[in-house]
Amino acid sequence: MAILKPFKAWRPKPELAPQVACVPYDVVNTQEAKELARGNPKSFLHVIRPEIGLPESTSVYSAEVYEKGRENLYELLNSSAFIQEEQNSLYIYRLIMDGRSQTGIYGCVSVEDYDNEVIVKHELTRPNKEDDRTKHILTQQAHAEPVMMTFRDNASITSVMNEHMENNDPIYDFTAEDDVKHTIWKADNNETLVEAFKNIPNIYIADGHHRCASAARAAKEQASQNPTHDGTEAYNFFPAVLVPMDQIKILAYNRIIFSIPDNFLEKLQEDFDLERKAKPVPTGKGMISLYLNENWYGLTLKDPVKNDPASKLDITLLQDQILEPLLGIKDQRTDPNIDFVGGIRGTGELEKLVDNGEAALGISMYPTSIEELVKVSDAGLLMPPKSTWFEPKLRSGLLIHTF
Repeated sequence: MAILKPFKAWRPKPELAPQVACVPYDVVNTQEAKELARGNPKSFLHVIRPEIGLPESTSVYSAEVYEKGRENLYELLNSSAFIQEEQNSLYIYRLIMDGRSQTGIYGCVSVEDYDNEVIVKHELTRPNKEDDRTKHILTQQAHAEPVMMTFRDNASITSVMNEHMENNDPIYDFTAEDDVKHTIWKADNNETLVEAFKNIPNIYIADGHHRCASAARAAKEQASQNPTHDGTEAYNFFPAVLVPMDQIKILAYNRIIFSIPDNFLEKLQEDFDLERKAKPVPTGKGMISLYLNENWYGLTLKDPVKNDPASKLDITLLQDQILEPLLGIKDQRTDPNIDFVGGIRGTGELEKLVDNGEAALGISMYPTSIEELVKVSDAGLLMPPKSTWFEPKLRSGLLIHTF
């Protein structure tokens, strides 16, 4: 059974929500965050990317950054721009992108469920990012951003969401600069939803593995310093938006390689039939497209040696057949020769990075399906890092959980 917990959210006044709300911390780099927040002191990027307000020479992992994030958060919360709910509440959060809607329940989930694998993970985390977010949580004494999770479709939960959206006015309703429409309702049937989730055996992490792992680590740290810890404290829960699986859309998570051998193409041709002038976006599972020397090359990955769900993933086959044997990349989580580009940026981003010399190779992937994600998770296996890119993205800064 899954624990769903209402909470006393801090939230911006409705008229200020478009100014405050921002993209998640991990979809923009420092320079992009700085540009998005320019001229807008209320942008929540000042909380989740606080380095944008410090000298450029400042390391993103310095103590000054974490303290600046705390300062910026409480400056916002204590200002006239924010209010805190008087009662514990759940919310319904709908996003509409390109005419397609995605709706979920916004509440807190349990660190205990994460540790006991009621909340199921499918990716390993990168140590530096996990350390970073844990420090932000502990310094701010807050979970500033929600995680996106999914669960097997449940007719009764969907019915409650639909009925509430039809019969109530939203607390937020705005369209962000990327044309995604964000609408949030405060739920008036908290107990119905809490009870309904007791019948959900598992919740699957969709987007936010590092935030989940960091929330669990932060809770353990808080518990170790609390002699009266009993598991009911607010730090044992963290915010998530729980979306039925039939509404989840996954895009590709592409790769760039910074350095490749001079004979890389020749080595590829020894093992694969290379298609020249290929389509930048692969048309089916098992196919990838590679960009280098101002050309796209296509190939079909070989069948997996093993038969488990994780071994059949395109990302796994890429690792086993190209990244490790030809490029020496043994661990995508830690190897400095690889980086990741979300599918929403398109293959044009890969071309730009290679053409301007920032990368040597772009790799365009076919998206992982939600069915593959669930099969891997249910088998207790893990995907390679950055196997999935979810769109649309939740906005940060709308409902904040402090402890």
